[in-house]
Amino acid sequence: MRIATAPVSWGIFEIEGISAQRPYAEVLDEMSQAGYEGTELGPYGYLPTDPTLLRMELAQRHLELVTAFVPVSLSEPEHFERGLSEVLRVADLLGALGVTLVVLADALHPQRMAIAGRVTPEDGLTESQWETAVAFLHRVAMACRTRGLRVAFHHHAGTFVETPQEIERLLAMTDPDLIGLCLDTGHFVYGGGDPIQAVRTYGSRLWHVHTKDVNPKVLERVKREPLTFAEAVREGLFCPLGDGLIDFPLLIQQLRAQDYRGWIVVEQDVDPNRPGVDPLRDALRSRTYLGQILERLDLTD
Repeated sequence: MRIATAPVSWGIFEIEGISAQRPYAEVLDEMSQAGYEGTELGPYGYLPTDPTLLRMELAQRHLELVTAFVPVSLSEPEHFERGLSEVLRVADLLGALGVTLVVLADALHPQRMAIAGRVTPEDGLTESQWETAVAFLHRVAMACRTRGLRVAFHHHAGTFVETPQEIERLLAMTDPDLIGLCLDTGHFVYGGGDPIQAVRTYGSRLWHVHTKDVNPKVLERVKREPLTFAEAVREGLFCPLGDGLIDFPLLIQQLRAQDYRGWIVVEQDVDPNRPGVDPLRDALRSRTYLGQILERLDLTD
């Protein structure tokens, strides 16, 4: 298992009003300084989209491009064509750098962002919407396959695939040869599940892993107060690995038991404007903590 990170840990992501504006060169420098071996792409256009330039920028810092997170709206068929075009634009860039996996997710939706962490079955997609969404995901996955890329689906708070029940349904309805799972430990907890049990349950369906820890005090507030997903992030819901409630030594042991050999991507969704936020400090702490676990288990390459 190799350890990567992503621009989201520096506040570079898709939530309006939170995302940072730091130059990509500074962020890549700090990723390398913190000891990471790779990075995800981040929002398309943040890192260079010219393959030659991107390859050069990464190589100068001894980083590899791991994958990219691409949100597509599953509840709005009128946006499917645009979503497919966006996925394939990213897939072509990934393919040019020899990457073989793209990560898809449902797009953030205002209705679900408002109740993230408190979702009930009545808040989900209808039967017809599920069927339409899955057909679209199969279409996208087939288009990516022709370009040499596999598709892993990322469950996400604030979307229509958040809870363990919604994740289970999506995996049950999709072709396991076409679509795998990107397990995000923090979002799995946010949605009401146990990520360690998810590793045991989904086994070989796990094609990518995001390690993210959760501050239990903020999570408790999410359960009893009407905090939106964006507000929870601003309040510091996600914290450095080892500071929250997830048992990462056990999680890594279970990944080993399932013979997982992919990347471990350390993420910490943060509001860069929150007092005391220091992405480099936290990225280094998380990298050191996870590296120590892997060394104890002799799982480093």
